[in-house]
Amino acid sequence: MTPIPDTTQKQATAQGSVIYYRDGKSVLARQGIDRRKVDLAQVPEHVRDAVIAAENRSFYQDGGVSIKGTARAVWSTLSGQQLQGGSTITQQLVRNYYSGLSQERSVVRKFKEILIAMKVDQSRSKDWVLEQYLNTIYFGRGANGVQSAARAYFGKDVEKLAVSEGAYLASVIQQPSRFAAPKGTDLAAARERWQSVINAMGATGGLTPQQAAAERFPELVEPKKPFELKGQAQYMLEQVTAELNRRGYTDEDINSGGLKIVTTFDKKLMQAAQRAVEETLPDGTPQKVRTGLAAVDPASGEVVAFYGGKPSQSKYYDSAFSAKVMAGSTFKPYTLAAALNDGFDLSTRVDGNSPLRVASASQSIPNDGDRSYGQIDLISATQNSVNTAFVDLGQKVGLDKVARIAEAAGLPAEQLDQHKSAAAFPLGVASVSAVQNASGFSTFANKGVHVEAHVVRSVTDAEGRKEVVKPTETKAVSEQAAADTTYAMQQAVKYGTGTAARLYDRPVAGKTGTTDDSKSVWFNGFTPQLAVAVDMFRDDNATVTIPGYGTQFGGQLPAQIWRAFMTEAMSGKPVEEFPEPSEYGWGSDSYTQPDRDGDLPGQDYSPPPNQDDWNQPEPGFTQQPFGDQPEQQQQSPDGDQTPDEQPQESAPSATEVPEQPSVQESSVDDGRNRPQQANR
Repeated sequence: MTPIPDTTQKQATAQGSVIYYRDGKSVLARQGIDRRKVDLAQVPEHVRDAVIAAENRSFYQDGGVSIKGTARAVWSTLSGQQLQGGSTITQQLVRNYYSGLSQERSVVRKFKEILIAMKVDQSRSKDWVLEQYLNTIYFGRGANGVQSAARAYFGKDVEKLAVSEGAYLASVIQQPSRFAAPKGTDLAAARERWQSVINAMGATGGLTPQQAAAERFPELVEPKKPFELKGQAQYMLEQVTAELNRRGYTDEDINSGGLKIVTTFDKKLMQAAQRAVEETLPDGTPQKVRTGLAAVDPASGEVVAFYGGKPSQSKYYDSAFSAKVMAGSTFKPYTLAAALNDGFDLSTRVDGNSPLRVASASQSIPNDGDRSYGQIDLISATQNSVNTAFVDLGQKVGLDKVARIAEAAGLPAEQLDQHKSAAAFPLGVASVSAVQNASGFSTFANKGVHVEAHVVRSVTDAEGRKEVVKPTETKAVSEQAAADTTYAMQQAVKYGTGTAARLYDRPVAGKTGTTDDSKSVWFNGFTPQLAVAVDMFRDDNATVTIPGYGTQFGGQLPAQIWRAFMTEAMSGKPVEEFPEPSEYGWGSDSYTQPDRDGDLPGQDYSPPPNQDDWNQPEPGFTQQPFGDQPEQQQQSPDGDQTPDEQPQESAPSATEVPEQPSVQESSVDDGRNRPQQANR
């Protein structure tokens, strides 16, 4: 009538998970219960002898219960005294291991424990019982099981414990809280208890009298402070947990499954990202200014580093993964790639005059300073970030195709769909995160193939089964289209708006981005080995202004942060060249191939704060602070909103996502009819 329970207590077998940096050795975080299960064969004989001598000397001879000890315990309960000890190792295991046995002190529970212990002893081997016991019992210092206890008390694995150390672990089982870090009278009591265990080992034959006499009280390591997540580790853990959930691992799996999780994060590059941001930004940078940085390996899609801001500013919302702001002109390369992939070439002429009137737009679109460039090729348009040229190009190639390429490059469709009918769509009215934009540009560095951005490399379960993450790969554009897009972006860094990002020793391709009133400013660029995006914005959606540096543009502090990070990240890495562009890239009459050696900055090159004067805010972008409600929209006679009152995205309340700096946006036009593709 009292069967052996067929389930175990979750806490008795739960093993916490350890999350590592990409090297698989440096610990990033620990989650759940501190327990590492080991086989009995891994536990030295002298450690087993010590536990048996301390807790149950007749373990290998009894039937799972101690008649004398149990009788004493029952009598003390019946007589009204506190329930005494007397439990064998098997009884202790039954009480702590199986489900259905409460910890209450009662005769009924005690008899139930006795009966189950007897049945376990008859159906299981003694070694099995001892193994489960050693992995189940609590030793203090937050350590569950003998392996975690060995690490907690002596800083070594259980296999390496000395006799005196094993005896100490056996002695703390009775009073784990008192003997975890004993001082004063507790230390004296711990020494006395330890000596009694040594003497018991001598009495049971575990030690000879000479060996017992030679043992000395061991030196304990200082207790470790509870594991704390510091700096960017908090953001890293959030992203790892979220990705594991998406891949089918529950929070219970993470907290009690004993998983070894290897992330994509490079510890040194994470530190480099933080240094690049914090050492480049001047001391007077306002608290409301947020900076995000994300670095993606183009070949693998691994997010190797990021900077999400100061956790003290926004505990639950980081600036690299969570915050999404207008992409601005960093979106133009997706438009360029869509055109090149559709049969256009770098010598294609587009309208660079200002302003440009588009039939689907309610108002004309100007260039910076209303400057006109005439009919220009796509290299010049990219180098000078000419708004009207890209609006014209978007009309020629078709905005649906631009959206499809951007989505194939990793930008989520839901962030693009509501904007792709607007004539200003190629100018970056859609909002993206730094990670998404870095991942998008990694497509060009990877010869047109986008590899899904991810933060988990592998997961190994408690049984040793390893699952290696295999990200999705998508052929976004042709290899030649990617090469030509990259070539055009190289000119933007060499001679255009992104010169502050040039590296002295290797080629760089990239693009600046500055939205209306500098509410978000970007530099997004790459080498063949690494794609990195840097953005700056304010959590109140105001203009990004730095005392002493003025209103910011993408070619200023964002480009300088990018360069600071990449200088360190690329140090010691081989110099790799970008693929050759098509013949149109070399033969354009508006551009001649420069002498690269003569056009690169010196190693000590540092642009002045306001060097990027030509990269003025690009027209056509309005953003609303997070949580603000749009004003009542005015209707024009034909039913469309007036240019000053564009449709706004809905936003969750501030209580749903604390301090979310997500930016809402509208376009300069409200084109509801998709423009027809123009003849080339």
